[in-house]
Amino acid sequence: MEINLKKNRKRTIIIGGVAFLFLCLTSLIFYADSFIGRSLPQLEGELAVPGLSGDVEVVRDSKGVPHLSASSDRDLYMAQGYIQAQDRLFQMDLSRRQASGRLSEVVGEKAVDRDKFFRTLGLRRAAEASLEGYSPEVKEILGWFADGVNAYIQDSKETKSLPAEFTLLGYEPEKWTEVDSLTIGKYMAFDLGGHWQGQAFRYWALQSLPEDKAMDLFPSYPEDAPTIIHETKELSMKWGNAISEPVIPPEMNGSNNWVVSGSKSESGYPMLADDPHLSLGSPSIWYQMHLESPDVNVSGVIFAGIPGIILGHNETIAWGVTNTGPDVQDLYIEKRHKEKKNHFLYDGKWEEAEVIKEPIAVKDSETIPYEVTVTRHGPIVSEFANQDDSENALSMRWTALDPSLELQAIIDMNKASNWTEFEKAMEDFHTPTQNFVFADNDGTIAYKANGKIPIRKKGDGLLPVPGWTSDYEWTGFIPYEELPRVVNPAEGYIATANNKVIGDEYPYHISHHWAGPYRYMRISEVLESKEKLTKQDMKDLQHDHMNLQAREFVPLLLDALEGKEVSVQSREALQLLADWDYEDDADEAAPLLFHHWMDRMSNELFDDSIPNDMMKLFEGKQNVVDELIRKAAKGKVSPWFTEQGGFESFLVESLSDTLEDGFDRYGSNMDEWAWGDYHRVYFENPLSSASSILEWFLNRRRPEPVGGSRVTVGAASYNDEGIVNHGGSWRFIIDTVDMSKADHIVGPGQSGHFKSPWYDDQIDDWIEGKYHETTLKSPADGKQLRLVPKT
Repeated sequence: MEINLKKNRKRTIIIGGVAFLFLCLTSLIFYADSFIGRSLPQLEGELAVPGLSGDVEVVRDSKGVPHLSASSDRDLYMAQGYIQAQDRLFQMDLSRRQASGRLSEVVGEKAVDRDKFFRTLGLRRAAEASLEGYSPEVKEILGWFADGVNAYIQDSKETKSLPAEFTLLGYEPEKWTEVDSLTIGKYMAFDLGGHWQGQAFRYWALQSLPEDKAMDLFPSYPEDAPTIIHETKELSMKWGNAISEPVIPPEMNGSNNWVVSGSKSESGYPMLADDPHLSLGSPSIWYQMHLESPDVNVSGVIFAGIPGIILGHNETIAWGVTNTGPDVQDLYIEKRHKEKKNHFLYDGKWEEAEVIKEPIAVKDSETIPYEVTVTRHGPIVSEFANQDDSENALSMRWTALDPSLELQAIIDMNKASNWTEFEKAMEDFHTPTQNFVFADNDGTIAYKANGKIPIRKKGDGLLPVPGWTSDYEWTGFIPYEELPRVVNPAEGYIATANNKVIGDEYPYHISHHWAGPYRYMRISEVLESKEKLTKQDMKDLQHDHMNLQAREFVPLLLDALEGKEVSVQSREALQLLADWDYEDDADEAAPLLFHHWMDRMSNELFDDSIPNDMMKLFEGKQNVVDELIRKAAKGKVSPWFTEQGGFESFLVESLSDTLEDGFDRYGSNMDEWAWGDYHRVYFENPLSSASSILEWFLNRRRPEPVGGSRVTVGAASYNDEGIVNHGGSWRFIIDTVDMSKADHIVGPGQSGHFKSPWYDDQIDDWIEGKYHETTLKSPADGKQLRLVPKT
């Protein structure tokens, strides 16, 4: 009896303890849920905002897209700042910190090298220099937008409802400024690249590899090559961490866009499609809005933290962009004085460089003293991670580091009513250089590449050039009126996909680095396949998975191995490819085999010769491999294949290795393999990697199988784990027969708050190609909020 009483007492204690722990856990979850929920934005009713002069109607539609209607531009842009901050304040703060080199202040030592890199580039310094050049009107807009953001920050601090991420990292956001918005704009110029890393890589290759192997890695033979190589090859450069640690934007940053004339559309009016290819994550890089005042009625997307609408349409015109990818960055090799570290040789004289103090505050650690050295060509970029003041250094000349007026262009584009006004507005869009396509409901379709593209005395952007002589300076920029331009072509359509946009007869150098032709060729193929095209045809094309790279290379590979001795498994694999329709479908085996084999070839060709730190800088690697295969198939074998035992031997070995790895990962039956087993889309929140708990909260959707690839129009580029983290970040279709509406997809959703119903509600839409319609009228059934002046 006593034993039973002890057992019962012990059981009671255990049960009570478990119940207590459950109660504590439930209370904690309830408190956390309540705490996090406090930062959800107010969506309905009335909200007083200091600084407004009149009421602003804010109606969010079924996808969370805010429609703002104000009686003045002042109130419109104030409201835009306030509403953006409601949904994306933490993203906005991280964006300005990253571009300014101030992440270490809130995340600690792991961000120091990144901060050093962006302090060295000086995006914020360039933004500060740009502000003075803006018109009084646009300066006012920047100020009104900042006032709106700051009103939200102040409200959130007073009500203790800042987004939970600020609490997790233990800080509060500072006031928003005009320069913050311009700095984010400068970061987008950085994200869309300029090819300096390729110059550094090719210079390393010439110094480190046999010349024939090095030249095979060039996209083309450089102008003035003998002179540049002779003048620079003997110089000693310390590559080390300084050149391998920079932040390199994704090489696949690009886009598709096209516009078809009324003669080719079923409606009889032009149709326009655009889908910028950028990093995929949560929240989206884009924020969709509709802005209306007496002076403007425009709908589309903008980067969170910037006023206006950068891509979209108004009541008469529509526009979209792809990245042109011009050579707008040059590395200069600078000769440093042996005793005066900040003096560099130029035309026989020693010039003193500017030294800018950029101390870096670090969370839970001491402030790091840091200096940026700026020569006549730009900042020294080869020493940011290791300031050892070597005898020679690399400086960077880049158009984005000059003052520029992109926001001026955006505001003027929003108000343009025809091609003449729109083209005039683009003149202020200096960087990044983009391929703009345009449609007007008067029937006009047009294309123009904007931006400042340098004209060089000597050199062509393929190699670093001597900085100690004036022989390699920029002499100006391609005149705006001579930039590539097309209006109402006879073909009835215009398309770009980061492909070469000019012929050899064009008198100026734009770039050596064009995307592979596959997406552009497929777009043209589809647009030419029908006499009349519908809006649904446009949507289908944006999600098209036809792989023209495979359609070119599979026959070449099969021919090369015809009659060669290969294993039974390899023969089965080759037959699988021979039977393939070249669609990168998620449930098919052939695309899995093809992409793994191409990736295997790309790696095995270079792994023994190019170290990992240099491989990060190897720009255009896949294009190089494609060209090597093309030449080998025609009998011109590269030394890269020769040292692998010859082209055919290399193909046999790389295919065997691909299959061995595939059997280990996907099973022994190739017919059961599926591209989607590897190729899966995942919209990852930047904070989710900090812990599994945050991952559970912030990434509610696990990786999901998806079709497409790097080379399909339905772009879905992936990392080494097969995670699709890059692709069509916004998809947009408009038929100008009705300018009051357009179709959109913003993956994963509108909101940055993970408890919002609009946080990830467009993931399935992104995968399946389901668009939502957004109008230039506020939806009657949306959630209605009235912003009123605070008295």
